[in-house]
Amino acid sequence: MHAGLKITAFAAALAATFGTAYGVGQSIGPVGEDKAPARHDAHSEGGGEAAHESPPAGGLQISESGYTLDLQTPRVAVGKAADLRFAIRDEGGRAVTAYRREHDKELHLIVASRDLNTYRHLHPTRAADGTWSIPVELPRAGGYRVFADFTPEKKNAENLTLGADLAVSGAYEPQAVPAVKATAEISGYEVKLGGGLRPGTAGELKLTVSRAGKPVTDLQPYLGAYGHLVALRSGDLAYLHVHPNGEPGDGTTEPGPEISFTATAPSSGTYRLFLDFKHEGKVHTAAFTVRAGTPAPAATESHSEESADGHGH
Repeated sequence: MHAGLKITAFAAALAATFGTAYGVGQSIGPVGEDKAPARHDAHSEGGGEAAHESPPAGGLQISESGYTLDLQTPRVAVGKAADLRFAIRDEGGRAVTAYRREHDKELHLIVASRDLNTYRHLHPTRAADGTWSIPVELPRAGGYRVFADFTPEKKNAENLTLGADLAVSGAYEPQAVPAVKATAEISGYEVKLGGGLRPGTAGELKLTVSRAGKPVTDLQPYLGAYGHLVALRSGDLAYLHVHPNGEPGDGTTEPGPEISFTATAPSSGTYRLFLDFKHEGKVHTAAFTVRAGTPAPAATESHSEESADGHGH
């Protein structure tokens, strides 16, 4: 490999610090087209739709509302198992040890490469002193972002998503963000995406799961729902809070084949959607690239499991 593609952990960390979006190709245009988060002011009514507030984009800050993500493992080597360690600290620097359980967990950890080709949804273990840890092995070198999604066990505490940069050292090979497609294939399953993201307006996203041409109607609960969806914006990796519509046991929500979510994009731009769903005891991840404000394309093309790279549950 050309020596120019060799990067050290320090170089990867430096690139991540300056927000470099690795491997963004011409298929989605330059990173500069992904606009900054919209203001949180309410939008005026128009076009026959009710006004909505654009939600704050999460994960762009390492500190918020008096809490800080202390990533104690800021760099790892590509392809080698490492123990990722971190803590959430309060204003006094103390590690937080009490959390409100949401979606069956005290804290959700997301690790994503800046080119959005590698994605991990992890469930770390918390020690008595408040330190979290989880083994991780990442397949590609470059800049990554670590997201901690949690709610402190404190009166009137709000859900927070804090983010920190992670450098993965090794031979870096640029990759483009996958093309916009409405169908993903993963481990013999086909997932079709309906609906789309709209800037500043809540919209419904419907994902339909099938296998061997037959609808899957016996999905299993995962994190308190029949699916868990994470959306990340290309360029700065803003983290969107996506909420499932209905839950197992509510008397109306069916266990497939359709999984429904409500989401609001904070701005126009390109986003990656990662759907985790559980069937026959195993969790699978289907990934999609979408543009906020653009209807989903016809479901005529597929996205392979290898490029989704969402293993690691």
